[in-house]
Amino acid sequence: MRAVESQLQKAQSFHALHHGQAVLILANAWDVASARIIEEAGFSAMATSSAGIAFSLGYPDGQRISRTEMLEHVGRIACKVKLPVTADVESGYGSKPDDAAQTARDVIACGAVGINLEDALDNGKYQMADLSLQLEKIRAVREVAAKAGIPLLLNARTDVYLEKLGPPETRYDMTVKRLAAFRDAGADCVFAPGLQDPQAIARLVRDLACPLNILAGPGSPSIPELHALGVARVSLGSGPMRASLGYLRRVAEEISGPGTYTTLADGIPYSELNQLMAGNS
Repeated sequence: MRAVESQLQKAQSFHALHHGQAVLILANAWDVASARIIEEAGFSAMATSSAGIAFSLGYPDGQRISRTEMLEHVGRIACKVKLPVTADVESGYGSKPDDAAQTARDVIACGAVGINLEDALDNGKYQMADLSLQLEKIRAVREVAAKAGIPLLLNARTDVYLEKLGPPETRYDMTVKRLAAFRDAGADCVFAPGLQDPQAIARLVRDLACPLNILAGPGSPSIPELHALGVARVSLGSGPMRASLGYLRRVAEEISGPGTYTTLADGIPYSELNQLMAGNS
């Protein structure tokens, strides 16, 4: 199958996963090894973690890494797994709609079939972008995908809850206003990281009537509970990468402390990892 046909098929499959009977679960990868492990675990699609990739390359999160370097690593993941891959591209690596459009072109060029777009300004720290500007960026991404003939799945994110913007009693209304506008501008799925309250999640599902992505982790409802609430997509963000580093910290503390190696016992055998890398697509 030609690369373009394969990418189109993956894009169509990825769209369908947002409307299936089961919740779409995305355990975010940050390099090829983590992507292959996730693929072998039986997941149906793959998401990248922008923070995970940035941390692994020595950058803080918040668009400190360049578009080129980020998408080079997304491309390495996309070409080494058979699953549909969606790329976390932060705020699109620029403040203008043209920047988001170029990012979308590069996402398609690297073989990914989805894009996660935040509503932050491109200044290295979180400030919410003007709503009209964010809608222009979403439309620019949609236009690029239409011209390319690849139905890039756009997951539009607002960080009202994650960043605790405004008084608590105003956050729901602010979130639903922005996500509804994103949906109407062409987003296929909307994302409200930081939201963990089951009643608010269920209400958001009802009010938006489109696929909703929830960031899961400690304190979140379980995946079966999120499914029952009507959530279409659950992702883990940089959680898996940070959990791996937490384990590495325990290894380092054991070796530098008592000088024993018990924490290494749960490691994946060398031969298994070597075979995993040798057998990838």
